[in-house]
Amino acid sequence: MPLNPEEFPSKEAFDPHFKWGVSVAAYQIEGAHDADGKGPSIWDVFTSKRGKVLNGDHGNIACDFYHRYTEDIALVKKLNIPNFRFSISWSRILPKGTGEVNPAGIAYYHQLIDECLAKGITPWITLYHWDLPQELEKQGGWTNRKVITWFEEFTRLCITTYGDKVHNWIVMNEPVVFTGAGYFLGLHAPGRRGMSNFLPAIHHATMAIAASARIIRQIKPEANIGTTFSCSYLEPYRNLERDRKAVARVNALLNRLYIEPLLGLGYPVKELPVLKGLQKYILAGDLEQLSFNFDFIGIQNYTREIIKNSWLTPYIGASLIKAEKRKVPITSMKWEVYPEAIYQMIKQFNAYPQIKKLLITENGAAFPDVKKDGHIHDTERLKYLQDNIKQVLRAKEEGYKVDGYFVWTLTDNFEWAEGYHPRFGLVHIDFETQERTIKDSGWWISKFLS
Repeated sequence: MPLNPEEFPSKEAFDPHFKWGVSVAAYQIEGAHDADGKGPSIWDVFTSKRGKVLNGDHGNIACDFYHRYTEDIALVKKLNIPNFRFSISWSRILPKGTGEVNPAGIAYYHQLIDECLAKGITPWITLYHWDLPQELEKQGGWTNRKVITWFEEFTRLCITTYGDKVHNWIVMNEPVVFTGAGYFLGLHAPGRRGMSNFLPAIHHATMAIAASARIIRQIKPEANIGTTFSCSYLEPYRNLERDRKAVARVNALLNRLYIEPLLGLGYPVKELPVLKGLQKYILAGDLEQLSFNFDFIGIQNYTREIIKNSWLTPYIGASLIKAEKRKVPITSMKWEVYPEAIYQMIKQFNAYPQIKKLLITENGAAFPDVKKDGHIHDTERLKYLQDNIKQVLRAKEEGYKVDGYFVWTLTDNFEWAEGYHPRFGLVHIDFETQERTIKDSGWWISKFLS
């Protein structure tokens, strides 16, 4: 397995405009959960409830990025990573979600942006990475149609405040995950369950994405505007028609549900009839407001899923064959290691002619780290990143549009319901001392991008 860039395709194999970066999210790294006037988010509340997160972990301190951002931006610079994607904590700048602005929160993100620019690092801001203000959740959160207006207010504040410094804007991160896990399965904040929560959250999130993007375009016409989607490469368990149809249903849910209405293609109701229930929440004129002409689309892929027909599974009639049961290599998240998945998803999203540019805005893996002689060795993560970058290059060489690759993630962090157990970082964090140590994968990225 190569450690030296000389033994690996150089970054020059990609075009000079290809964007290399690293991605993080506010709640997963910032800590300072109630500092300097910040209001509570749904994740602050969710993690305070017993049994919701592995080991009772929470993001109250996390990586303490709020206080250590200069140290961590210096690490981004040391790793030769030119683009840094981070999110703004909605309740840090609007403690109640709307209304009164928190000056300390506003100042903090000015300082973070300025630190990036001073180090020659280009900031990419994600407006929403799952941390809805708790005050808005009390009013129904994403199930309340007013959330569209609330998100417009938040967007307008961010763009008027930071738009002269920041060119690249990502509206929302992985809507199918925060609506599915948070408003249907109850596994993520705010812990709601059932189709009666999921369906309105789907439509309101989609409407909010398009509305937010229009506000950015109105205030900063020259801005580079995108939004990101999780996606999974899907294959049938058996070469049977019923399993192939099951794949089509899961594909409609996981890979098509949000991108298609935002591209003006409508919701994939034909393949997933349960979406007919959206009609209850779609008002006159909504369908015309759903689409937006994005400058780029971000996709975030980690693995492949094998699907079989299952009439016992409500709404979707399909189930996943777990990777550990298939006896394939898996990560600490129990996800299959299957690098070709990212190539296949680039191909799948290239089938949409409406997409101008396609970026990989997250890709990475959680594996155990090995400490030896003061170093952090992460051979499996290093190989995962190299193999995935090769698949991105393969897609590019075959003529598919793919314009950037952002590693998930800079430092080990709070990984939602899995707490601090899975480590995705290029940089190891000792959560007791907050000591940062660059891993082998980080040193390799540094050499590759030098």
